Amino acid sequence: MSAAKPAVVRFYLDADVLGLAHVVAALRNDATYPGDPGAIIKRRERPACPITDPATKDDVWIPEVASRGWLIITRDSRIQQHPAEIAAVKSNNARMVALSGDEARGTWQQLEVLMRHWRAIEVLATRPGPFVYTAKRGSLKSVDLG
Repeated sequence: MSAAKPAVVRFYLDADVLGLAHVVAALRNDATYPGDPGAIIKRRERPACPITDPATKDDVWIPEVASRGWLIITRDSRIQQHPAEIAAVKSNNARMVALSGDEARGTWQQLEVLMRHWRAIEVLATRPGPFVYTAKRGSLKSVDLG
C-alpha cells in the first residue's frame, strides 16, 4: 500500500460546533477543528490542527485560521451583534459561515443546515474574504460587515 499524500485543509469548524466537526472531519480530509490530532482519510493525511485548545480566544484563532486560507464554519445565532468578531473577520480577511437559528442548536440540526448549503459553502471557500454568511435551514445570506 502506498503512503498517504498530504491533505489540503480548506475548512475549519470552530469549537462552537465541535460535535459537528467530529462528524465532518471523520469523513473529509479537508476539514479540521480545534484539538484535531490529524487523520488519514481517503489516503490523504490531514495534519494536526494548529489550534490545539477549543477554548482558544477568537482574537487568536481567527487570524491563524484566516492566514491559512481556511473557511470558518461556526455557530452564532447573532453574529451581527458581535462587533469584535466582525472586526476580527474584517481585519484578517477571514471567510466565515455562521450556522444560526434555532434549527442549528444540536449536532444533528447543524449537520442538516450544513448539508443543505454544502455546495454553496464549497463555492464560498474559493472566494476571497472578508465575508460572513449566516446559514439557516432555508437560507444562506451575506452579513453586512459595515
